[in-house]
Amino acid sequence: MTGTEGARPVALVTGGSRGVGAATAVQLAQRGYDVAVTYRNKAARAQEVVAKVEAAGGRGLAIGGDMTVAADRAALVEAIAGWSGRLDLLVLNASGGLEREIVAANPDYPMTINRDAQVATLDAVLPMLATAPDGGTVVFVTSHWAHLYGEVVQLPAYDPVASSKHAGEQALRARQAELAGRNVRLAVITGDLIEGTITPKLLERAMPGMTAEAVDRAGTLPTTEDMAAAIVGAATDTSLPTGGTVVIGGTLESLPRLG
Repeated sequence: MTGTEGARPVALVTGGSRGVGAATAVQLAQRGYDVAVTYRNKAARAQEVVAKVEAAGGRGLAIGGDMTVAADRAALVEAIAGWSGRLDLLVLNASGGLEREIVAANPDYPMTINRDAQVATLDAVLPMLATAPDGGTVVFVTSHWAHLYGEVVQLPAYDPVASSKHAGEQALRARQAELAGRNVRLAVITGDLIEGTITPKLLERAMPGMTAEAVDRAGTLPTTEDMAAAIVGAATDTSLPTGGTVVIGGTLESLPRLG
């Protein structure tokens, strides 16, 4: 994806202040993108990512807000429009549902953030994606347990996240024909437990030993850099058909099936 002559393509990475999102932002800058990242409450950390994006040769922008809030999504669109006037790539990386206090106060939160907010964020930026010079791309980041929800044995502590992320993926896939009609392509990246991210730490706390089981199953855990490389690859490989799925870490067949 090259964009118009003399202009760099622009990417938006949700949840880009740490982990997979931060690594993706930097790798996109290395591949010629200007990158905006969203964060909910870690402004200083998001600015560190922006500095790394700029060191890699791109322009960077950190945008605070909550993607579950309509006013914040509107502000996000306004910020990108004022900053770049274009958007070529949306990486839907932000997710939630393991935050005990938030979920205790609002049991519907996993579905709100992992399905409803994903679709709403796409809708908010779709007019810009649809006018991207070389066509727009949406990359949805998920996990093996979410991608295969209903087919594989679930991690009990992760079930609300898996079910809601699965619903989010299906909601996006249901839009494929519409997106294709507007010259926007969808890709899905599914990963095993990712080394160095918060999810394995939270799950290990609830289910001691599950990380070791994942290593035994897959041989090694993918890193944030591995996931970022897959995301960037899917974003830049226009030969990947819309709806294509890229698997990172182990194989989907290695997960124990139901029944």
